[in-house]
Amino acid sequence: MSLNEIRALTFDTGGTILDWHTGFATALKNIGKIHQIERDWGSIANALRRRSLGKMVNLGEHEPPQYNFDDAHRMALNEVCVENGLDSFTEEERYSIWWETVHSLTTWPDFPAVLPKLRERLMCVSFTILSFRIVIDTAKRNGLTWDAILSCEATGKYKPLPEAYERAAHYLQLEPHQCCMVACHNFDLNAAKAVGFKTAFIRRPDEWGDEGPPDPEPNPEHDLIVDNFQALAQAFGVSKV
Repeated sequence: MSLNEIRALTFDTGGTILDWHTGFATALKNIGKIHQIERDWGSIANALRRRSLGKMVNLGEHEPPQYNFDDAHRMALNEVCVENGLDSFTEEERYSIWWETVHSLTTWPDFPAVLPKLRERLMCVSFTILSFRIVIDTAKRNGLTWDAILSCEATGKYKPLPEAYERAAHYLQLEPHQCCMVACHNFDLNAAKAVGFKTAFIRRPDEWGDEGPPDPEPNPEHDLIVDNFQALAQAFGVSKV
């Protein structure tokens, strides 16, 4: 991949940067203990993630969105609680999962040291279907400084709709080929590539816990495929992290 023309790295944030699985599974398990309930909390965490994502992808395709990702987490958690016999979880306990846990998620350990080094060379942007508040709060929690946050919440067109990527490039005042989408999900990268973005697939094998990622094998058409953020940085000329 020719890196010379790239001016901005646009990062998927929910799974590529943040470890949502550990956050959800731990929070569910802790509340389960209060109620003396035993479940496969990792599986329920994945069900919660899968359900909330289903409410967000392509949102805004036919009508203006009526909710954001925080609302999707709330709705999905309520549904998952019903389906898994967790009706005893109180509203306060549920809030601690869908809001407090999500807004304090930790990053994968290989990311925080790499971000400031990449920012010396390129614009580094959180480009995400997460709400602005999730990205703001997790950035503070993990000591991250983004050059910009581009949440689909602002445009009303959610990835992987092509308009989401086109508007991201527009707001950065760049041509699509000057942007490189960084993600661990083929669906996001494939959609970005379709509108002219460069694409970098980064493996996050633990994103879904023991279940493993739904699409672990990168599309070979991606411009860059790496195992971790150190390798990504090296590809962009950052050798010491």
